[in-house]
Amino acid sequence: MYIAAPQIFDGEYFHIGMALHVEGDSVCDILPADEVPAGEECLTFENGTLAPGLIDLQVNGGGGVLLNESPCTDSISTIVAAHRQCGTTSLMPTLISDTSDTARLAVTAVSQMIEKGESAVLGIHLEGPFFNPHKRGIHSQTMLRGMDEDDIAWIETLSPLKVLLTLAPETCKPEHITRLSAAGIRICAGHTDASFEEMLAAFDGGVVGVTHLYNAMGALQSRAPGAVGAALLHPDSWAGIIADGHHVHPAAIALAHRMKPSGKLILVSDSMSTVGSPQQSFTLNGRTIRLEQGKLTDSEGTLAGSAISLLEAVQYAHEVVGLALDECLRMASLYPAACLALEDRLGKLAPGYRADLMLFDDDYTVTDTWLAGEHQSHTNSL
Repeated sequence: MYIAAPQIFDGEYFHIGMALHVEGDSVCDILPADEVPAGEECLTFENGTLAPGLIDLQVNGGGGVLLNESPCTDSISTIVAAHRQCGTTSLMPTLISDTSDTARLAVTAVSQMIEKGESAVLGIHLEGPFFNPHKRGIHSQTMLRGMDEDDIAWIETLSPLKVLLTLAPETCKPEHITRLSAAGIRICAGHTDASFEEMLAAFDGGVVGVTHLYNAMGALQSRAPGAVGAALLHPDSWAGIIADGHHVHPAAIALAHRMKPSGKLILVSDSMSTVGSPQQSFTLNGRTIRLEQGKLTDSEGTLAGSAISLLEAVQYAHEVVGLALDECLRMASLYPAACLALEDRLGKLAPGYRADLMLFDDDYTVTDTWLAGEHQSHTNSL
């Protein structure tokens, strides 16, 4: 099968007047549209940009469903479908701090999705509950706790499932982080008040990055650079960032992009159940969260995730922050793939890569997606 579009972004460069060759679930190559062999199936689109499907490492919900409130396969399917309409073809369902029972249900559901061949689900992101209470944000105080031996033993058993675990380094023993890292768990720091020195030690001990840079972590100050300073300066660490116009000032996003080495700043949505849904409020751990003027907050005004899709973050980073569109697309596809060590098969339109694609128009509306080569039109849902 061939797909021709006015513009194709392969993960590195934009191509005009070309067609993408897909066989089964894989990309074969890119060639001039007028060189597509006669008699071959060719989907030709008159408008839009064909690009790698987006990869979101922090998805709490979508389609009116929140993973915490319904940790089952049906809910994950709903979340996946809601985000696919917005160009996200693979994601990490994310569990906000909750009970051990809820965490086990969520892990079981994600594992079952992967076992039955759901290509869109890459693994699970456990955001908590090992956090500093002073930086808990929207996470419920009653759900936070320290890490014990039973926790470590259980998390170790989750491999080979891809697990992204966000924790506050100062709440855990360094040997716990080293042990989990050795078991293949990808550990990020978040909801932390760790000092600059503690964060650097955590990076050296197995922490690979930070979750939602700037938010719920010690700020950069003149005599105390804090977690933010360490994250910006450490050359090998990844940093997820929420570009929704509410969590981080555009200048702070631009600064992070300038400071971090190429490929290390990643766009995430941190989306809640309102994405892909008319829902205006929902419940998280017994608290009502409301959507007003594009912002999700609880009754005290605390931010509660975002109401954007990952493609909207791409648009914001490009149009408001001023980053180049190709870089914004990489920040939402190739770079998160690399963070999960999947950059050899996801995030590019290159030979051998999985055919995860999106077609979006000039106003960032997604009209079509392909997941492992399977086409889905979204024009009826617009």
